[in-house]
Amino acid sequence: MENAQLIGLSRQIALQRQMDVVANNIANINTTGFKSEQTLFEEYLMPVARDRDFGALDQQLSYTDDWTTIHDMSGGALVQTGNPLDVALQGEGFLTVQTPQGNRYTRSGSLAIDASGFLVDLNGNQVLSTTGPIHFGASETDIAIGEDGSISSSAGAKGQLQLVEFTDPQAVERQGDSLWSGGNPIAATSTRVIQGAIEKSNVSGVGEMTEMIRVQRAYESVASLLSEQNDQRRSAIQKLGNLNA
Repeated sequence: MENAQLIGLSRQIALQRQMDVVANNIANINTTGFKSEQTLFEEYLMPVARDRDFGALDQQLSYTDDWTTIHDMSGGALVQTGNPLDVALQGEGFLTVQTPQGNRYTRSGSLAIDASGFLVDLNGNQVLSTTGPIHFGASETDIAIGEDGSISSSAGAKGQLQLVEFTDPQAVERQGDSLWSGGNPIAATSTRVIQGAIEKSNVSGVGEMTEMIRVQRAYESVASLLSEQNDQRRSAIQKLGNLNA
């Protein structure tokens, strides 16, 4: 009975972590450039003790192991905003921004110009070009961003957005605030910049709600099984107590 309870508990722990992932996806359904996550599970065969006093072989115990979480890097829907500072990325590329912790990468293209004239993201991080931060004078107008990330204004060329791609997108780590770090960034070669638009989250609201219901029902099913195991243990203890009385 103890083995059955431990196996059930491993499944409940995995389901609880999966629910956290689903809840985070739903919470970010309206976050610009957000990429959803999925939990991957595998079977873990517990090593068992070997005792030659028993004629039959030990039975293998199979536990649930939530061994990793993967990022869904598929593109979200594009929405036209008409704001010349907004950019959406088509392809696998990321914008590069400068943070106090170092360079980070984002798909959130809702950009602005701060009080000092620098191009920044919604968190105030400076957006980088291939040569550094991008600065605009107070009198500059007609800001244009080309499909290759080149930026110009009434004052002329201002540089080119530092767009990067990753050889292994699953190696990057989510940092919060739509920022990513790590991985092996290389210069983007297959990313197209669209000015005046943003990329919405790629979370499917209907799909995630369906998954939440499925996870909840699976958790309740395991809880019911564990309750039955407790009842059987209690009954067995009572019967053994009556035999020894």
